Amino acid sequence: MPKFHFSVDIGDQKNLAFQEVSGLDTETQIIEYRAGNSKDFSTVKMPGIKKVGNVTLKKGIFVKDNKFWDWYSQISMNTIKRVPVVIKLLDEKGNPTMVWTLQNAWPTKITGTDLKADGNEVAVETLEIAHEGLTIANS
Repeated sequence: MPKFHFSVDIGDQKNLAFQEVSGLDTETQIIEYRAGNSKDFSTVKMPGIKKVGNVTLKKGIFVKDNKFWDWYSQISMNTIKRVPVVIKLLDEKGNPTMVWTLQNAWPTKITGTDLKADGNEVAVETLEIAHEGLTIANS
């Protein structure tokens, strides 16, 4: 499956254009336990608390496009508008083949572009999103 054809929905903003999405990972922490009367002199490993990483999205900067800065500026006294983020891997006809959904997502970091007088690249900003869970669905 090619990974270059995808779309992103953030809350009610649909089909946003991004250059790159990374950090779609989840892991389960390990609990090590050994009973005092165990004949084995080693621990048993059991699944513990699930942990998700932050997701990073990169996109080109366009004139008067401050939606992410506006969302980020709403952080106030431990409160922020949390929204679902849906990332869809698309087939050649534009239909989703795999869908990642981030629950209760909010912006934790925005990095503006670097500036170079002799540069020839597109201005790209980075949005880092924290969330409280990741689900994956195949279409």
